Amino acid sequence: MKKDKLPRVVIIGYPNVGKSTLFNRLLGQRKALVHSLPGMTRDLITGVVKIDDRKFLLVDTGGFADSLVDPISARVKEKALEAAQSADLLIFLLDSKRPLSPGEEELFREIKKYNRSMLVVVNKIDTPEQEPDLSDYYRLGVEELITISAEHKLNLEYLKEKIKEMLPPVPGEATEASETERTLKIAIVGRINVGKSSLVNRLCGEERLLVSEIPGTTRDSVDTLIVRNKKTYCLIDTAGIRKFSGTRDSREKAGIIRAQKNIREADVICLVLDIQEFPTRQDAHIASLAYKSGKPMLIALNKWDLAEKQKVNPVEVRNHVFSRLHFVDYAPLIFVSALTGQRVVKILDLAEEVYASASKKASTSELNKFWEKFSRDYPPKTRDGLQLKIKYVVQRTVRPPTFIFFGHRSAVLEPAYEKFLEDAFRRYFGFVGTPVRFIIKKG
Repeated sequence: MKKDKLPRVVIIGYPNVGKSTLFNRLLGQRKALVHSLPGMTRDLITGVVKIDDRKFLLVDTGGFADSLVDPISARVKEKALEAAQSADLLIFLLDSKRPLSPGEEELFREIKKYNRSMLVVVNKIDTPEQEPDLSDYYRLGVEELITISAEHKLNLEYLKEKIKEMLPPVPGEATEASETERTLKIAIVGRINVGKSSLVNRLCGEERLLVSEIPGTTRDSVDTLIVRNKKTYCLIDTAGIRKFSGTRDSREKAGIIRAQKNIREADVICLVLDIQEFPTRQDAHIASLAYKSGKPMLIALNKWDLAEKQKVNPVEVRNHVFSRLHFVDYAPLIFVSALTGQRVVKILDLAEEVYASASKKASTSELNKFWEKFSRDYPPKTRDGLQLKIKYVVQRTVRPPTFIFFGHRSAVLEPAYEKFLEDAFRRYFGFVGTPVRFIIKKG
C-alpha cells in the first residue's frame, strides 16, 4: 500500500492537555473524541487539514498514563513516539493550568532528539486578559511559546500561520488533493475484540493502529488513509459496539456513540464477525444498525485461520450466518484472516462493488417492464389485505436504491412480500450488497 505523501503534523503531549480539542479545531470537525477523563485517545487519529493553499496530514496521538492504572499505556506511548519520528512538524502541547511536570520535560528531551521542526504550544489560556506565568515552560529552552485556547479558539489563526510557515514544500500537491476527493469511506464495525483493528493494520501493511488482547482497546473511531491502484480509501476503525447496559466506562459509551455516528457517515459498512463465536445477539444488533442506515454492506468473517477446514463447510457457515442475520442476507460474506492476510484485500474490492451497486439508477421504462411481468405472476400484498393496483414505478434515489410505486391508494407492503420483492429487484437489476427501499403513494 502506498503511504500518504502529505506533510505530517503530529500533536504530542501528556493526557488531558487538550490534544483532541486542538485536533478538532484545526480539522474543523469533531473527529477525535473530546472527554474530560485522561486517556481518551489511544490510537493515532488522522485527518487532512487545509490552511489556505497548503494541505497536511494532522495526527492526534494518545496521552501517556501510569502503566499501573492502564496496562497498555506503554504501547500507547510507543505508538505516539513512532508517530513523532515520522513527523515533518511536531506540536508539543502543554497545559497552562498546571506546572510543567518532570515527565513532560523528559518527553520533550526525548522527541527533540528526533531533530524534527517543533512548535511548543501552551493551551487553555481561556481569555485574552489571562497572562499566566510562562517562566516554568521556558525551562525547555525554546525561543517562542505559542499560547492558545483550543476550546475557545483563541490565537488559533496565529498557530495556523506558524504551522503553514514551517511545513515542508510538497511537489505535486494538487494531484494528491484530487486523489483524496475520490476517497471511499469504509466503516469497520463489530463487537468488542473481533479483530477490527487487526484487519485495518493488515490492509495498511503496518501496525498503524494499536492492537491488544484486552477487549475494548479502540475507544475512538480512527480514520486511516490508504491508496491501492491509485484509489484512495478511508478505513474507519470504530470502537466495539455493545449495549450501554454492559458498559460502565463513560469513555467507552462515548466511543459507542461515535461508532454509531460513523455508520451513518460511511459510504460502505464492513461488519466483522468472529469465526469462534458468531453470529451473536450483539452481531445482530450491529447488523440492524447497518441495515437501518441504508448503506451498502459486506460481512467479513475473521479468524478463518482458526477454523478446522476439514470439519467446517463454508456453505453451511454462510447459511448459519444468514439464518440469524436474514435481514441482511443481501450482504456479500467473505472469509478472512487478519493474522495471515488471507483474502483481506478482497474487502476493498467488495466495498467498491457494493458501493457501485448501491449507486445504480434503473430506467423508468425498464422498471415498469419488470413490474408488469412480476405483478402479473405475484400481485402485490399489503398489510391491510386489500387489493392494490399500481399504475407505474420510478426510482427516486440511490444509496440505498429507493423506488416509488404510484397506485390508486397509499399502502404498506406485507413484510414477507416486501422481502420477496427486494430479492427479485436485486436479481433482476443487480443490486448487490445494498438495502432496497419501496414507497407506495397515491397518484
